[in-house]
Amino acid sequence: MRIFDYTYDRDGRKIAVLNAKQTAIAQGKQEQIKQEFSDWIWADPKRRERLTALYNERFNSIRPREYDGSHLNFVGINPEITLRPHQVNAIAHILYGGNTLLAHTVGAGKTFEMVAAAQESKRLGLCQKSLFVVPNHLTEQWAAEYLQLYPAASILVATKKDFETKNRKRFCSRIATGDYDAIIIGHSQFEKIPMSQERQKFILEQQKQEILDGIRELKRNNGDNFSVKQLERSKKSIQQKLERLNDQSRKDDVITFEELGVDRIFVDEAHVFKNLAAFTKMRNVAGISQTEAQKSSDLYMKCRYLDELTGGRGVVFATGTPISNSMVELYTMQKYLQYSTLKEKGLLHFDAWASTFGETVTAIELAPEGYTLVGR
Repeated sequence: MRIFDYTYDRDGRKIAVLNAKQTAIAQGKQEQIKQEFSDWIWADPKRRERLTALYNERFNSIRPREYDGSHLNFVGINPEITLRPHQVNAIAHILYGGNTLLAHTVGAGKTFEMVAAAQESKRLGLCQKSLFVVPNHLTEQWAAEYLQLYPAASILVATKKDFETKNRKRFCSRIATGDYDAIIIGHSQFEKIPMSQERQKFILEQQKQEILDGIRELKRNNGDNFSVKQLERSKKSIQQKLERLNDQSRKDDVITFEELGVDRIFVDEAHVFKNLAAFTKMRNVAGISQTEAQKSSDLYMKCRYLDELTGGRGVVFATGTPISNSMVELYTMQKYLQYSTLKEKGLLHFDAWASTFGETVTAIELAPEGYTLVGR
């Protein structure tokens, strides 16, 4: 909640000026109302028990599985290297669990975990072809560490020349036809392998419908015009993407991601893809973006495809900083890796997720232009 005073400039245009004092007073009253409501909700014993039971049944009734990989036999691994217990357990998680986030601290051995998981997955028949998506400058280092752990592994490593326009199709053909244990490519190279137009249209139509539902809900609840306009802009952006897809003159005969035969991806430094749009009626909350980076939307489409192909077992993320600036990043990670769970629980929309697990807090923070009110 923010309070504005309005003045007019020389040209007669209306200008909104934040009234910090009145805003602070209004927010204080808002917090007081919220606290009173919370006290009232929990005051009645029967209501308290019913709400507690409802929450526990929906969101607190499943105990996360603990994975023990001590029984695993890593065939072909370098005998001079011994994996630590936490690494072995993480590999068991990837093998037996669904989509996985490896969020160990830097230096904990995430690289070897992913390499060993890829090799064991192929040996056990859990996947046929693994694709490693790593920072551009680390492809050769990743290849060296892969062969250090599994000296006899058959891997294909992308170079900068492989993804030049004239060579890209040939390299993608090698991925599609070769029987490799793993393919290692850079983040920017991964983005250059497109999804099929049909798949892109399907995902974009899904996002468009989410926005239309949000607009209808805002109008039904007399939401503010600013939020409606934001969602309208997002809808227009998606519509423009759909129109570009329909432009026949831009089509070519590139090999699509679906044609590569990849059924598992390992994404290193996954926090680089955190700029995924969260369509919401909230405003002025740090970390929420109505727009998204192209590389993030591309990865999101590929994750959805792999979920369909593998039943939610084909994506592994690794990052030492899954959350750096905002809790929105936690929702983003869940949307990548736990899409079906969020949908099943009715938490796919950000507003539903935020109202269940979080609370917006507004505070005065120091900015370059002075003190300002920031919601988080």
